[in-house]
Amino acid sequence: MKVGTDALLLGAWSSVPATGDCLDIGCGSGVLSLMLAQRTGPKQLIDAVELDAAAAAEARQNAAASPWSSRIRVIERDILTYPGSADHLAARGYQQILSNPPYFTAALTNPDRQKQLARHNDQLPFAGLLQTAAKLLATSGRFSLILPTEEAGRLLALALGTDWHLLRLQQVRSQPDKAPSRTLLELGRHPTATAHMPELLIRDQQGQYSPAYRQLLADFYLNF
Repeated sequence: MKVGTDALLLGAWSSVPATGDCLDIGCGSGVLSLMLAQRTGPKQLIDAVELDAAAAAEARQNAAASPWSSRIRVIERDILTYPGSADHLAARGYQQILSNPPYFTAALTNPDRQKQLARHNDQLPFAGLLQTAAKLLATSGRFSLILPTEEAGRLLALALGTDWHLLRLQQVRSQPDKAPSRTLLELGRHPTATAHMPELLIRDQQGQYSPAYRQLLADFYLNF
């Protein structure tokens, strides 16, 4: 399974509901859905929506090989047309939505279609992502994302202008001598106090994983 640092960070960092179902937007190989399944209860279902056929097939294989195969449903379709569709069972409202969305804007296209879909947001612009998540989120639900820091600022500005509220924010720094490169965000539809969390450092000056990173990922890395 292809596992990226961004997906691991988001899957470990996001809130998880005590009850209710979850949605993984743009699930790729399915690592976020598997992490959600590990962190939630046996009656909670995870819907994983993926546009790319090859990635959806890989996610199905990974889910089928996991202990949570009965709780993960992989749906191959465009998330923008998912709300209210036949795939959107009982028009359910999700208590938790996660997305590690494509983020390249106005960039050169990639000849590899899978990489193009995964990295460029021409198929899933931020405005469309926010509008769709608003349709799918339960009243008290949360929407968690990870983005490059500059793109996170763009998405947050759009969100705050369209009746979203920032619940949690944490910037991620790969090394002490580098600027933060990623931002973890959690949004909701009702105002509440925003938790600005201390920066998360992935590796220390010696190149070793930091204690905070190890603690965050301890349930998912065998060697942590």
